[in-house]
Amino acid sequence: MTVHDQTIPVPDAPAQFDSEPGALAGVRVVDLSRVLGGPYCTQILGDHGADVIKVEPPDGDETRGWGPPFRDGTASYFEGTNRNKRAIALDLTTEPARDMLSALLADADVLVENFKAGTLDRWGFSRASLEKAYPRLVHCRITGFGADGPLGGLPGYDACAQAMAGLMSVNGAAGGEPTRVGLPVVDMVTGLNAAIGIAFALFERERSGKGQFVDTTLYDCAISLLHPHAANFFLNGRVPGRTGNAHPNIAPYETLATGDGDIFLAIGNDRQFAALVRHLGIPHLAHDPDFASNAVRLVNRERLRSELTACLKLHKASVLAKFLLEAGVPAAAVSDVGEVLAHPHTLHRGMVVELDGYTGVGSPVKLSRTPATVRRPPPRFDEHAKEILSHVQEQT
Repeated sequence: MTVHDQTIPVPDAPAQFDSEPGALAGVRVVDLSRVLGGPYCTQILGDHGADVIKVEPPDGDETRGWGPPFRDGTASYFEGTNRNKRAIALDLTTEPARDMLSALLADADVLVENFKAGTLDRWGFSRASLEKAYPRLVHCRITGFGADGPLGGLPGYDACAQAMAGLMSVNGAAGGEPTRVGLPVVDMVTGLNAAIGIAFALFERERSGKGQFVDTTLYDCAISLLHPHAANFFLNGRVPGRTGNAHPNIAPYETLATGDGDIFLAIGNDRQFAALVRHLGIPHLAHDPDFASNAVRLVNRERLRSELTACLKLHKASVLAKFLLEAGVPAAAVSDVGEVLAHPHTLHRGMVVELDGYTGVGSPVKLSRTPATVRRPPPRFDEHAKEILSHVQEQT
């Protein structure tokens, strides 16, 4: 049931709007966003009890087709960021659909959108008009660069943001090519920051009674990830380069080879280094002048790497990592995605969730009284139009 004709159809049955559990129970979110940053944000809100109404264009969120793999014709990419939502399709280029959106906003607490600059303005939903019509509305806009400034209004894409904001310049093998982080980290962090901004605005609204505008951009969020490289640059003025898996400020803090796979050592202080070399059977390295402090270990990183690798080759990665971690030495065997999703602790922490044939990654935010829940699988296209339309008509 897609609202892009000249009339809004009358539904056959009344809507069911049950109160949802969670910290955000009672909060209604109109989600006009698509692809990743916005949907990831609204899924977080939905996991914590918000009633999220996902409004899609007549041809749907494009990530529905970003596969294979697919489940019932919908791509995994869409499934990963759109649970706990109800879906309706509206062609906002038509007046009836815009009237429908107005009715939805009249009953909403939060609007999340990631349209290009000027799109909502053309449809009569400018920031100023929204503030006037819905003074308690928290309006979150996710864009590439914001509406103004030298790059204002340009479209934003995760990989481009990684390149422009310096992330690729510090990611990759030493002496190798700039490398994209192997997941859409900028989109996801932007979604996280948007959710945090919305929570801040809702909290402040309890005092003031007023909504506000939350402006979140991929560019800003990408720059915010530059620690410690930005801090180093501010202090020493040197442009950082790529160090592979090694840390620019700490040693040993990198991936090293064992007898059967890779292990990551993350030694943050001299005590941990002494414990590491003691458990590896080379305690004298803790007193070696080349390794006595982090500063000299960093200078002598290559020799240290050689000394450690010779010992690590005698061990199995997973066995050694568990032994070291139990001894208070930060270490981890490098796991693939299948291994981590099947790990007993992953399951123990509820980080794999299942509902009605849907399987996804659980919420990392564990609240004691109002935990996150998975109440709805990702919606089929336009699945909830009837109940949403019914509710709107009841209100009008």
